[in-house]
Amino acid sequence: MEWTKLCIVSRVIGTFRLSENTSNKDLTLINIRLFIIYNFTISIHYQKKNYMLSVSNNEIDIKENNLREQYPEVLEALLRDHTTQKNIFWATDNYQDQGEDYKYTSSILPELITGDKGSVIMPRVQKDKEMQQSRVRDMAEVFTPSWICNAQNNLIDSAWFGRENVFNTETTNPDGTHTWIVNPDKITFPEGKTWKHYVRDTRLEMTCGEAPYITSRYDTTTGEFIPIDKRIGILDRKLRVINENIDTSTEWLKATQEAYKNTYAFEWQGDSLLLAREAMLYTFIENFENKFGRQPKLESIQFLAYIISWNVWQMDGLKGVVPNSCGERKTIEQDLFGEKEIITACDGCKTDNIHKHNGIYCLIKDWSNKDLETGKKGRKIRFVDLIKK
Repeated sequence: MEWTKLCIVSRVIGTFRLSENTSNKDLTLINIRLFIIYNFTISIHYQKKNYMLSVSNNEIDIKENNLREQYPEVLEALLRDHTTQKNIFWATDNYQDQGEDYKYTSSILPELITGDKGSVIMPRVQKDKEMQQSRVRDMAEVFTPSWICNAQNNLIDSAWFGRENVFNTETTNPDGTHTWIVNPDKITFPEGKTWKHYVRDTRLEMTCGEAPYITSRYDTTTGEFIPIDKRIGILDRKLRVINENIDTSTEWLKATQEAYKNTYAFEWQGDSLLLAREAMLYTFIENFENKFGRQPKLESIQFLAYIISWNVWQMDGLKGVVPNSCGERKTIEQDLFGEKEIITACDGCKTDNIHKHNGIYCLIKDWSNKDLETGKKGRKIRFVDLIKK
């Protein structure tokens, strides 16, 4: 199956790897494994063409005011778009009644979501029903229950480990509801693989919404807060493995950074993207505090926010470009009779070829290779270049 076909599926979890011997000119995608499960029937239409208080109170909504006050420069990092060198933008009309700065194409600035505007962005489950319905209608925003996220993540891990029920066992309650029973034993690894291989296994969530497949701080359909030891996301599992194998904070931070560098996701809508980034950051903070009984240093939080801002980005998944950045281009040409307007259509849109769009192709980082310009670890690459022509 072609990548562009997979992008229209409501929920897809994928894994991809970059070759360790990738040349400077040619980045090769050497392995893509995708697992799709249909547990319920929905109509799919792709996108129209004080932190301690939060943790102790089990709040699912991360308050931007708290984030900005307690962790300087972190909110700014989580709003950054490294492709455009600007902030991520709303990419939804849901907030336009708030004023000119909340229109579809406007950038999300810290001052627009803090202060007396501190509750503008909230998880979908806390939005009013009318807004929820409009987002389903306009952008096919369908959020997946945690038990389905768990089932799909289990499929990936069953393939990776070569056995089932590694992290938990899926079960159905007498009332028909679904849940899981956590495996209390330390995770063991198959011959030839270690916990470090698992942490470095590169995984991607497409059209991630609030990223329930990556981190399950709460059930996105019910709003129920999920304790750390019951979480089932991609990062949750990697962090569990790290927690079971490392006892010093220095080594723990190093391994956790590696886990985050190998976890990717993209999303169209700016508000959902910010919620996903925030959830990943707080997952780090909560796990560190749970493990060591204290908060991580500010510099560690800032660096994790920087990694997240690269690895979880705003993109039109069908085109590989910044949303709404491609389309017709108008130019003025002079001839014997004066000026003439020339309209050029986008080749990618005409031919449905993801490699031929005239929009702004999104950049991500390959953290395993050095950047050709700076010489530092973390090479900037176009996401579209990972997809075979």
